[in-house]
Amino acid sequence: MTELRDRYIRFDWAIKRLLRQKANFGVLEGFLTVFLNEPIKIIEILESEGNQQAADDKFNRVDIKAKNSKGDIIIVEIQNTSELHYLERVLYGVAKAITEHINLGNSYKEVKKVYSISILYFDLGKGSDYIYIGQNNFTGLHTKDQLVISTKEKNNIVRKSPSEIFPTYILVRVNEFNKVAKSPLEEWVNYLKNGVISPDTKAPGLQEAREKLKYYEMSNAERHAYDEHINAIMIQNDVLGNARMEGHAEGKAEGRAEGKAEGRAEEKSDIARKMMKCGMDMEQISQITGLSLEQIKKL
Repeated sequence: MTELRDRYIRFDWAIKRLLRQKANFGVLEGFLTVFLNEPIKIIEILESEGNQQAADDKFNRVDIKAKNSKGDIIIVEIQNTSELHYLERVLYGVAKAITEHINLGNSYKEVKKVYSISILYFDLGKGSDYIYIGQNNFTGLHTKDQLVISTKEKNNIVRKSPSEIFPTYILVRVNEFNKVAKSPLEEWVNYLKNGVISPDTKAPGLQEAREKLKYYEMSNAERHAYDEHINAIMIQNDVLGNARMEGHAEGKAEGRAEGKAEGRAEEKSDIARKMMKCGMDMEQISQITGLSLEQIKKL
């Protein structure tokens, strides 16, 4: 019974509904402290595209945009389902965050450092690790040394590496984590993947999460909305999985029976209709099924 009572809600739901409240900043600050490897104090939650509630938000991307005590901007994004141009979108989001927070006429010194943390529940590509970090550095073409630049800070000239100014990208491939959680970082990824928090955890933020993110302390209405959210994710993942399997089987059949083009087209249409019922947008359906937007609109 204790295990049942200690069920914790998913982090994406917590970000949507709970962690934007100042009283719950401790959970998010702990998460950021662990992943950025430095103490983080959140000053405010900023408006961003992912803050908006939309009709298809039950299983799509979730993000939160915060400003820390140093004035840095931190974007945390959770993506539940596959997206072909995910890195391009991350780049766009970071660029937008930079430009949104520098007013026309300000000097370039007002440009803020941006940290982008992506929590991914789909296979982005090949790689043996569950966390990847990308930073900008400039390496000598011939000498291979790292360029250090001079910049003005508080009326003093200081030397910095480009990575201290350019955005930092962190990709967390949740499904690739298969370890016994020992370090704070591993404990956090274990929670992100499995919803498990050790009773004796010392990881920053997870102690607060044990108190604030309990499933059975939500109201009946909140639990119902949360369960619907989880069901929507499961349905969409199931539809996507079936689409891939049917597409794979279709590819095999094509080599054996070239005369079944009409049947294959009808199968694609059936898959597209299922996706539309789940609330997926037409562009994503087009990418998965290969149908054009015009074909999908006619279904």
